[in-house]
Amino acid sequence: MENLEKLVNKLREYDNEENWFEFKHNNYDPEIIGQDISALANGAAFAEKACAYMIWGVDDKTHEIVGTDYDQYSLKVGNQEIENWLRTLISKNAEFEFKTIYMNDKRVVVLIIYKATNQTVTFKKVDYIRVGSYTKKLNDFPQMQAQLWDKIRNSRFEEQYAKQDLSASEAIQLLDFSVYFDLKNEPIPAELEGIIHYLVQEDILAKQDNGMYAITNMGAILFAKRLSDFPRLERKAVRVVQYKDNSRLELLKEDVGNKGYAVGFDGLLKFIEALLPSEEVIDGAIRYKKTTYPSIALREAIANALIHQDFSVTGTGVVVEIFGNRIEITNPGTPLVDVYRIIDNPPKSRNEKLASLMRRLKMCEELGTGWDKIVISCELQQLPTPHIRIYEENTKVTLFSKVDFFDLSPHDKIWACYMHACIKYIQGEFLTNSSLRERFGVSDASSASVSRLIKDTCEKGYIRKLEDTAPKHTKYIPAWA
Repeated sequence: MENLEKLVNKLREYDNEENWFEFKHNNYDPEIIGQDISALANGAAFAEKACAYMIWGVDDKTHEIVGTDYDQYSLKVGNQEIENWLRTLISKNAEFEFKTIYMNDKRVVVLIIYKATNQTVTFKKVDYIRVGSYTKKLNDFPQMQAQLWDKIRNSRFEEQYAKQDLSASEAIQLLDFSVYFDLKNEPIPAELEGIIHYLVQEDILAKQDNGMYAITNMGAILFAKRLSDFPRLERKAVRVVQYKDNSRLELLKEDVGNKGYAVGFDGLLKFIEALLPSEEVIDGAIRYKKTTYPSIALREAIANALIHQDFSVTGTGVVVEIFGNRIEITNPGTPLVDVYRIIDNPPKSRNEKLASLMRRLKMCEELGTGWDKIVISCELQQLPTPHIRIYEENTKVTLFSKVDFFDLSPHDKIWACYMHACIKYIQGEFLTNSSLRERFGVSDASSASVSRLIKDTCEKGYIRKLEDTAPKHTKYIPAWA
């Protein structure tokens, strides 16, 4: 955060401490600091402030600058620096950073604490809140607890501030705002005020009460020239890893992006496609390059990972891993819809504003059609149907290179059969033995093998007959239809 001296002076103007900031002189008790971080993070969410502050070096009665001996680097708990000790005991959703400034030639330490998101911030698994000038256990104040949870549930990651207290020119210097206008196919306004107007309307920037500007998380994550300028978001950069073969034993290449998603998206896709095997194909008089994986499937899978990731899972972002026979795209967070209904269910995203803006910027397909495009494009190239695997805090989508029908595992065949039925149904058509043979690229001689697969998929409860007819002509639909 910039302009810390201005911040401290502004807080000193308050008559009393609020539940989102506290002045200290020389109180260094680690237990109290841990409890106060929890209380202030929750207090900031309660007061709908982007940040809370604990400030050493200001008298809590007179608000005079008295200086402090506090030094978070030399203060230890056992053999640990206090900051490391605090991070092991405070809940994962807590974000805080220490800053030191000098005012009137006196040392002032500012602990910036970002507001609680997704859940309350706890210290030693207990959540606290500031009541007046005292730190109390949140459970002792059920009415405040209920109000706080309501506010946390309604809080959006996209609207929180990545960097604040900036002038208009400082704000746009950190963003590649030209990309916004390019993607919308609109001219860049000639005046600074016009640029700022559009960016504020899109919630890329926010106008603060003090007349200055903040860059929102959404603005930074999409349009940052350098994500490293935003410490809280730096770990959300996309990481691309290429391995020599089908295992992780030998790494060939690793790259971590440093641009906002909108700024670097096309470059990211070109970088990944350059690492993939391809071949020149001549169709009549036209020469074109055929890639191992459909470009639209790769684009949509990566865009979906960016859009639907859980930003509250700190320290990790989207990872693209390239193997000899597959690509794995992993994002923090789990889907909000049942993966077996991902084709027909209305889409849900925990980052609706981010999703909406990325779609309007044509970075991904229209609402709800992304997974359809992935499956259809893989079917057209007769590739295995992509997998979706859900782990405790992550989702992994796997795209596969060409595998012969008879080399697929029983699970992969059944999953492909089910997804084929879903795609056909939403297109107003039906799965048949013939359509499934065409999907897998097998001949009429394999009709019996495909019939057994359809029977197995029915027995699993994934599809059902539409009507009783001769096996060759029977139509099937998803079990949920």
